Amino acid sequence: MAYSVPALPYAYDALEPHIDKATMEFHHDKHHQAYVDKVNAALADTPLADTPIEEVLRDLTQVPEDKRTAVRNNGGGHYNHTLFWENMSPNGGGEPDGGLAQAIDSAFGSFADFQAKLKETGVNQFGSGWAWLVLDGSGLSIVGSANQDNPISGGKTPLLGVDVWEHSYYLKYQNRRPDYIDAWWNVVNWPKVAERFTSAS
Repeated sequence: MAYSVPALPYAYDALEPHIDKATMEFHHDKHHQAYVDKVNAALADTPLADTPIEEVLRDLTQVPEDKRTAVRNNGGGHYNHTLFWENMSPNGGGEPDGGLAQAIDSAFGSFADFQAKLKETGVNQFGSGWAWLVLDGSGLSIVGSANQDNPISGGKTPLLGVDVWEHSYYLKYQNRRPDYIDAWWNVVNWPKVAERFTSAS
């Protein structure tokens, strides 16, 4: 079955004032839709056409070589954005608790140190890409990825990612990527991230 863009779990303007309605409309309806259309076209006549996207991305060597770049870029775009929408909420922000909070403190020293490192990774990601909190082996770490690459292709489990492509912030923040990341913390859906952490652990 072909992939489709999941409906947003909240209204387009629900993340205001941190992420504006116009950005959400373009980002979800146009950008994400384009990734879905292109990955569906790339996989249409292959044995992978009905394979969940995370399984495809986990081992890109199974994708026919002439389609691999299109699947890496557009399948990655679909998977990354699906995680991104779910990991935000109009009731977001604050800090995690429970096992996730303990794991963050253990890996980074404190929640504030974790925030600083994720922000630094996102701000310093050259060009387009993402900054990720991942489960790597038994612990948490932070990695950046270029374009629509996802840590899942390198054997890591993505828990939380901030999109630092200009299309995710330029209408509201122009070239102020650090300001966008600062605002994004106010919409992070920590219960959803904790759910990912628990299932991955």
